[in-house]
Amino acid sequence: MGKRDLTENEKNCVFLDRDGVLNEPVIREGRPYPPARLEDVKIYDDVLSGCARLKSAGFLLVVISNQPDVGRGLQTRAIVERINQKLAAAIPMLDRFETCFHAGEKYGQSCLCRKPKPGMLFHAAKELKINLSGSFVIGDRWRDIGCAKAAGCRAIFINRGYNEPLSEPPDFTVESFQAAVATLLQASDSVSLLRPVSRA
Repeated sequence: MGKRDLTENEKNCVFLDRDGVLNEPVIREGRPYPPARLEDVKIYDDVLSGCARLKSAGFLLVVISNQPDVGRGLQTRAIVERINQKLAAAIPMLDRFETCFHAGEKYGQSCLCRKPKPGMLFHAAKELKINLSGSFVIGDRWRDIGCAKAAGCRAIFINRGYNEPLSEPPDFTVESFQAAVATLLQASDSVSLLRPVSRA
C-alpha cells in the first residue's frame, strides 16, 4: 500500500488510546485500568506491526490517554511518563503523546482534555497541523468513541469484552488492533477522507 497523498500543511492522523489498545490493561471486575508499575506493561503482540503499517501509509500516530489516577493521588505523574517512555522506545513509529492527568469533574478537576472531551486531539492538531476530518481514533472504551465524534474523526472500537456499555455507536467495531488497522486502511483507501462515511 502506498503512502497517502498529504500536503505539508495538512496531515492525517491515527489517534491511539493507550491502555487497552497499545498495551494490556489490568482488569478488575470486568473493567480496564492502567498498569500501576513499569514492569506490568505488556504491549499487544500485533501493535508493532500494525503501527508500522499505519506509518507506512502516511499517518501520524498520536497517543491520547486519560490518566486520572494522578489527579486522584493514586498514581504519580513520573510513573505514567516512564510508561509512556517505555512505549515510545518499544514503538518508535509513535509521533506524540497527549496525556490528561486531571481527576475529573466528580473530583473537582474539570478540564477540556479528559476524554470524551476532544481537547487532546485539538491540541495535537494545532501542534502537528492535523486534518481532523481525515483522521481516526482507535479506542477500547466509550470515552474514546465520544472523543472521536466530538473532534470530527472516525471512530474504530476494539471490543475487548469489558463490562461497560458504549454511549454511542462507533464507525467500525473490531476484535483486535490488527483488525482495526486493516479496517482503517481499507476505509481510507475506498472512501474520500473529506466525505462522511456512508453507513449500512
